[in-house]
Amino acid sequence: MQPVPHDVLPPDPFADDPDDPAKEAAELDEPAGEPISEEERTELLSDLADLAVYQALLEPRGVRGIVVDCGECDLPHYHDWHLLRASLEQLLADGRMRPHEPAFDPEPADYVTWDYCRGFADGITTTENVY
Repeated sequence: MQPVPHDVLPPDPFADDPDDPAKEAAELDEPAGEPISEEERTELLSDLADLAVYQALLEPRGVRGIVVDCGECDLPHYHDWHLLRASLEQLLADGRMRPHEPAFDPEPADYVTWDYCRGFADGITTTENVY
């Protein structure tokens, strides 16, 4: 497919129009988030490293991801491994997370908390160090 040069495209019918309907849509865009601090960046990188370990340990055991209790809506949010990783990477890159599609009809037993993951990983590490 060949790209179409800009100069052969039809002109914008609303160019220089003060009543351009697209201006209203642009006003709805969220302002850019503040850049994350070095401390937040370090924490996010640590979380991403931990997430990789947790997934490697728990996914083979049938765990699909992590459940997080939402402070805004008081409901649990179920994040598959790849979705949580993408969200953390986006936060690292953009300083904010965009809305995402929640897990469809999740089975709560297939998800564990971040604390469970940490404890499980600690238990595996302790057991391996004993032998």
